[in-house]
Amino acid sequence: MSLEEKINSGIKTSMLAKDKTALDALRAVKAAILLLKTEKNAAPITEEVEIKLLQKLVKQRKEAADIYQAQNREDLAKDELAQMEVIAQFLPAQLTEEEITVSIQQMIKEQNISGIKEMGKLMGIASKSFAGKADNKLVSDIVKRLLS
Repeated sequence: MSLEEKINSGIKTSMLAKDKTALDALRAVKAAILLLKTEKNAAPITEEVEIKLLQKLVKQRKEAADIYQAQNREDLAKDELAQMEVIAQFLPAQLTEEEITVSIQQMIKEQNISGIKEMGKLMGIASKSFAGKADNKLVSDIVKRLLS
């Protein structure tokens, strides 16, 4: 079942359950998919593109929630975080910080990387390896910590 079919099914389920938060989140995902499909010179939507889209939407919700919390608007932040959780259900399981650290240490040994000057090379390899499974900011922080 494609992501679009899962989203449509989720929309129907949330409508029947009268779950406004889930419905809003799923409609946002559906709108983003439709925008991708109708984009000029649009390439076929692969699973990798779907994962990047979902990650982008989750990140937007998290950033919005952070802004709302900074402005003492807990009601709006709570809604954004709830939507973020609904969208995150469609992402592959995320790796833990320990799993990422172990994998990066292995990459450092395999590539014979010696210092922070080679961080770009390591990040390129790590980004491909962890695509959809880990937040790139977390990966970058771990790489910096291990190389310094």
